[in-house]
Amino acid sequence: MIPHDVHLQIGSLLFDGVDQIDLTGPFEVLSRIPNSTYRIYGKTSGAVRDVRGLRLMPDGALADAPPLDVLHVPGGFGQEALMEDTEVLGWIRQQAAGACRIFSVCTGALLCGAAGLLKGRRATTHWASFHLLPFFGATPVNERVVVDGSYVFAAGVTAGIDGALRLAAELRGDDAARSIQLYMAYAPEPPFDSGTPETAPPAVVAQARQAMSAMTARREDTARRLAARLGVAVPG
Repeated sequence: MIPHDVHLQIGSLLFDGVDQIDLTGPFEVLSRIPNSTYRIYGKTSGAVRDVRGLRLMPDGALADAPPLDVLHVPGGFGQEALMEDTEVLGWIRQQAAGACRIFSVCTGALLCGAAGLLKGRRATTHWASFHLLPFFGATPVNERVVVDGSYVFAAGVTAGIDGALRLAAELRGDDAARSIQLYMAYAPEPPFDSGTPETAPPAVVAQARQAMSAMTARREDTARRLAARLGVAVPG
């Protein structure tokens, strides 16, 4: 736990094609952490659209961000366009070097991997990209939230809320996280047990994999290129 009198600078990356829940789910938690400043940063200070078209506005450009104590990297289909973006990857790498916690949600883990931050780490990501983690030198762990030292990894989309609450507890203690959870009335009771490939009906899983197959293939092609640059042995 970080001493309560230490003010925390918390920042999230925003990009075109982000999955907004990867950003806004954790926002509900991170923006309520006591004695902290939370801001959102994009490549420019202009608005972007999330993967479903929702318009989102950053607080400033990457260059405007102070050294962050907590770096939050969300995912979404737009992540693929940034996997070889030297400006964004350099910013992630630089901020992670000085941060006390790095928090990725969904395929934000792949951006961290492209920045060279996953080597030797236990990590998780969205189920459709889970098999790509070894391309970045990570050990895949099939859990909703994975903590490895100063890194917190949340699996797909809504897992970002769980990961953010875990992060809040690490930063300010369990009671602070419990208070945030209570304010959010976060007590999920999903109507279906279909939130993972292990529990969803096989036909539903097959349909979902088919719908994402083109993006998954592109992500794997990119991961193979980056594995060579990172010096990671490409899985067979």
